[in-house]
Amino acid sequence: MSGTPRSGGALRSRPPAPRQAGAVAPPGPWWRSRGGLTAAAAVAGAVAVVVLAGWLVGFTGVLGVRAVTVTGLHQLGADEIRAAAAVPAGEPLARVDTGAVADRVRAIAGVQRVAVTRSWPSTLRIAVTERTAVAVGVIGGTRWLVDGGGVAFQPLPAMPTGLPRLRVFTVGPDDPATAAALSALAALDPPVRTQLVAVTAATPDSVTLSLRRGRTVVWGGADAPAEKARVLTALLDRPGTVYDVSTPSVVTVR
Repeated sequence: MSGTPRSGGALRSRPPAPRQAGAVAPPGPWWRSRGGLTAAAAVAGAVAVVVLAGWLVGFTGVLGVRAVTVTGLHQLGADEIRAAAAVPAGEPLARVDTGAVADRVRAIAGVQRVAVTRSWPSTLRIAVTERTAVAVGVIGGTRWLVDGGGVAFQPLPAMPTGLPRLRVFTVGPDDPATAAALSALAALDPPVRTQLVAVTAATPDSVTLSLRRGRTVVWGGADAPAEKARVLTALLDRPGTVYDVSTPSVVTVR
């Protein structure tokens, strides 16, 4: 029997509505687009370049040590410094422990200060400040060069010319008598220093200076070194054998 379908019967599914003209489909995932693929490739390429550069710099000899230059030497030899530095040729420059190199070089007795730097692409630079001898001390029967800080850094086979003797019981940077004696020596005006034969300190407060022509200076303690040096320079024009500047405001010559 023909006619309108009865209510409650099965419903047919409706076909999808036709897309309107000019409608734009929603974009798919970014990696499926040409722009997304290009960006991903660029990021991957940049990461690969960074990784490769890090590997070349840090783990190959491409930027390895080709030269170790040493500056600031007067008494020491460059080969001695390089041997102490112990940097293998070809070691990646970026991986050189400059602090450890400096410590090894500083262990040389004649080295006072050292600075180690990298100079790309392949040079390690070591700048050395040597110790400067100001006196000669005796340790265990052996003569040693002594610097201004009281460090004995080089044994000597014979007494050199131009340096005064340092006469204290125990030569060393932590010895108060050594410090007092070297303080007096450092304070002297150059014309007086050239006349100095020896500086003696049985105690920190009993420094005496032995000058040429048999003259002796009673220096006393380590106080007021500049004033004592100034007074002494003026006093040496007076005839005498003993010049007491231990109290610079009241000096005596006899």
